Amino acid sequence: MQSYLKNSLTFFAFTLVYFFGFNTIAQDKSTRPSPPAQVSREVGGITISLNYGQPSVKGRKVWGELVPYGQVWRAGANEATTFEIDKDATIEGTTLPAGKYGFFVIPSEGKWTLIFNKVAAQWGAFKYDEKQDALRVSVQPKKSSQFNEKLLYTISPKGKVSLLWENVEVAFSVNQ
Repeated sequence: MQSYLKNSLTFFAFTLVYFFGFNTIAQDKSTRPSPPAQVSREVGGITISLNYGQPSVKGRKVWGELVPYGQVWRAGANEATTFEIDKDATIEGTTLPAGKYGFFVIPSEGKWTLIFNKVAAQWGAFKYDEKQDALRVSVQPKKSSQFNEKLLYTISPKGKVSLLWENVEVAFSVNQ
């Protein structure tokens, strides 16, 4: 009986170590091929924050191939990119209420559709639902001033938010 109890406790201890040890490793997102990144800035009394997975080009053609034209893209890797503002703001002149949004885009060669979706916490764009869109705006992409191996978001002091990846820059304005 004592041997059975000892074996049971040993098994239980190994099970706990296995479960919690690997669970901790699985939650370390910094070791992903596309690690998490974030940018935040206060602009005109509004705090703007973006959280995203940061993929790399790795010799691939991004626009039109890795990220197909005409399809909803999560604007990053892994979980959907999130865009958060702590006060009501205008995005390209259209009002967006304060809150946290899933940020998606539909890229094309001529114009991009930027989507601020009410469902912020989602994996990729697999369960994206257009009915949950809070705002859609269109902007023109342009050639970036330099090649960007990793996806990068920037926020200028004047509220210009830019997505930079490969040879493309897509920017939009955030104002109060």
